Amino acid sequence: MRVVVIDYNGGNLASAAQATRRAAQQRGVEAEVIISGEESVLQSADRLILPGQGAFADCAHGLHQAGLQPVLERMTRDGTPFLGICVGMQLMAESGLEHGRTEGLGWIKGEVARMEPVPGDTAGTAGTLRLPHMGWNTLDFTPGAHPLTEGVQPGEHAYFVHSYALRHGNAAECVMTTQYGGKVPAMVARGARCGTQFHVEKSQEVGLTLLGNFLQWQPVP
Repeated sequence: MRVVVIDYNGGNLASAAQATRRAAQQRGVEAEVIISGEESVLQSADRLILPGQGAFADCAHGLHQAGLQPVLERMTRDGTPFLGICVGMQLMAESGLEHGRTEGLGWIKGEVARMEPVPGDTAGTAGTLRLPHMGWNTLDFTPGAHPLTEGVQPGEHAYFVHSYALRHGNAAECVMTTQYGGKVPAMVARGARCGTQFHVEKSQEVGLTLLGNFLQWQPVP
């Protein structure tokens, strides 16, 4: 199996690749995990991973400049499994509002907008939820909701770092949520395309379980 971590100046590439190698080893999956932004290399992939950190607009611009959107569109439409991580997940949306409105890939419904700090209490003292949302939060989902959730239990924790989140999405495309001043989409999926707002590569065993499931996932496009 060839897994390509997509290089489009989106950051966080090496840690995503390393976590994927570890997940493959744990599952006994023979996988070559490489980092590349070459279209010919992407076309040879059995799995595609799109990490991302920073601003939606910058990452969208990097993907456009790399000229990779057409090959991603074609391959994922034909059934090649795709995993977007953090901003990589956000890019699946119709648009992002960070630094102005920017078009996304349009694979899922909704837009990515700044989260609103609200009165709350996450540390035992009254105050305001701060941005970015940074740290470990519980995952809320229905067991069996998606093949990538197998082996993960509702209430387990994943690691988040973000100030923007998906809103006005399609409930049928939202697999997991978390709570941070309200319900926040944590994982989305449609066809062969899925994404996590949390960093799977930083989420320890939960992240490795999800990555292992991704390596063995056979989606229906």
